[in-house]
Amino acid sequence: MERPFVYQEDGIPKVLSVAVKKGNDSYNVFIPIAENKVPLPNKRQLAWQEAELGVVFHYDLHVFDGIKYGQGNNRIDPVEDYQIFNPTKLDTDQWVKAAKAAGAKFAIITATHETGFALFQSKVNPYSVKALDWKDGKGDVVADFVASCRKYGVKPGIYLGIRWNSFLGVHDFKVNGEGAFKENRQEWYNKMVEAMVKEICTNYGELFEIWFDGGADHPKNGAPDVLPIVRQYQPNCLFYHNGQLAEARWGGSESGTVAYPNWSTFPYRATGAGESAKKNIAKNNFQLLKEGDVNGKFWVPAMADAPLRGYNGRHEWFWEPGDEAHIFPVKNLMEMYYKSVGRNATLIMGLTPDPDGLLPEPDVQRLKEWGMEIKRRFSNPVASTAGEGNKVELRFKEPTDINHVIVQEDIAKGERIREYQIEGFREGRWQTLTKGKSIGNKRIAQFDKVKLSRLRIKIMASDGVAQIKNLSAFYVE
Repeated sequence: MERPFVYQEDGIPKVLSVAVKKGNDSYNVFIPIAENKVPLPNKRQLAWQEAELGVVFHYDLHVFDGIKYGQGNNRIDPVEDYQIFNPTKLDTDQWVKAAKAAGAKFAIITATHETGFALFQSKVNPYSVKALDWKDGKGDVVADFVASCRKYGVKPGIYLGIRWNSFLGVHDFKVNGEGAFKENRQEWYNKMVEAMVKEICTNYGELFEIWFDGGADHPKNGAPDVLPIVRQYQPNCLFYHNGQLAEARWGGSESGTVAYPNWSTFPYRATGAGESAKKNIAKNNFQLLKEGDVNGKFWVPAMADAPLRGYNGRHEWFWEPGDEAHIFPVKNLMEMYYKSVGRNATLIMGLTPDPDGLLPEPDVQRLKEWGMEIKRRFSNPVASTAGEGNKVELRFKEPTDINHVIVQEDIAKGERIREYQIEGFREGRWQTLTKGKSIGNKRIAQFDKVKLSRLRIKIMASDGVAQIKNLSAFYVE
């Protein structure tokens, strides 16, 4: 196929035209472009939302220096000696098994962070594991990590920090210097980044998500042009994000929660970051990111993120000695789960391998406890059903105690419900148990224990026919 052309009317794509050759013959093919009446997720977004829970492992040179991590200085001061990177007990199997025990369906690793040091074998970035004494320069943390993910059935993702690079003097995508010297270095840096992205996209098999921290800016601003590379080599990989596209959005805080209601739809195709962010995104403490926009034209679902070691006044994305007291208790982790996964967001928990290359045992134990508690509460519904329309009803074999309901829309057909209420039939009449607005991929509703013979969701307002993929009742002690 050659010479693709999109015919538009009033800026709306209508027909894709491509030239096709077969043997000695050539002809044009015209493909109508379907126009969705409501925003819909693509296959990457749908898989990401349905995964619901993931983790991100933060690992970089400064884990080994014995000095408390400081983001401000880490962005501008190179680590004095990169040979300190020496995880003698590196065990990515242990990392991934711990994440899976918590219920994580995907895991992400910081292949590069703000130091600019690459944890993979790069032919284009000399500041990488290739330069280490560790494993005679043949180690590849990313390769080990991806292999562990595949071994244990967890989908692998990659985090690339290209906005900051203290080793090369890159600050907010811009290299230091003046005049032609700066221009030449910027061009070299952009080419290096683009080549690194290609390495990541072609050397490690299919990836679930690529996360450019702080976004990857827009190439029109002189930043590396990464979107076409990801699209060409990783067509099934969620792209997060740059000035052109955000297939997901940051949920407005690092608390592991989002606001309610929380819509998957958004007014912009991309959010931008820092100085490039849309002007009204930062208003009211990022409320637009936290809630989305019920009338948004683009499908940009929310991510809620938080570090596991963020309890009691700390917020540690990287390992620090003696921080075990700041691991979130299960009670707090469950509150995050309710206010993220239970509010139509995907939750990503930050995990911190130590200098030995292991996830600390207290963290491993807490993840296991958290996963067990999620299963205890939600693995065995009292009853479940599905349906469409303004009412979907669930009947019990006998009057049953209920205090939780999970509702899920079939988001492949869009987010249609605008307002609803959950009602229970008791003492001969329907009584309202709880009300809400957004549902999306999942809404967890909690209320006081009540004994019911029937339960139903009643749709008070919707954009089209409501599609209920799952209505499940639970009793959680």
